[in-house]
Amino acid sequence: MHAPRIHPGEIGFDFDGVIADTVEAFIRIACEQYGHCGINPEDITHFSVEECLPMDAGLAETIFLQILRDSVGTGLLPMPGAVEVLGELSRHDQVTVVTARPEADPVHAWLQTVFPAPVWPRIQVVAMGDHDDKARHIKELGLTAFVDDRAETCMQLHHAGIEAIVFSQPWNRDRHNLPTVRTWAEIRDLCL
Repeated sequence: MHAPRIHPGEIGFDFDGVIADTVEAFIRIACEQYGHCGINPEDITHFSVEECLPMDAGLAETIFLQILRDSVGTGLLPMPGAVEVLGELSRHDQVTVVTARPEADPVHAWLQTVFPAPVWPRIQVVAMGDHDDKARHIKELGLTAFVDDRAETCMQLHHAGIEAIVFSQPWNRDRHNLPTVRTWAEIRDLCL
């Protein structure tokens, strides 16, 4: 038996770690600019990287702030398949992104450089600045489902009655018992 499809206008997405490959940018910048080389994505087993990497919390924050403030300039890449699938979803309805980032402008600038012109204007970005307040924003937007890479956020959404789907990453494995997707092709299968 197949689960019912989620309408493209009723599902929302986190930005970092779901649409954008923030870990790739973090690892690259850590090596190229700060000499912390040899980090692999599988080494990042906690959402707070300083808990699992031999790196000062201040340096980790500096690198993440660099990515947050200038997503284009840091060379942030899309997750494989994200551009294609979000393009397909945008043909059916507006795509909604709810991010814990404090500012939407760097996300908008990035979307305009990564997505073709017919797609990026159909992506709504809500920057709410807090990992733990997404449920309120998601409900206000009328969304019934949400894809996030932070297991704690997904658990909060689940308890708030939102269909939470975890985008599988090393830092969320074995931290939840919620539905999981590993690729954007699997997200396409949920919606189209």
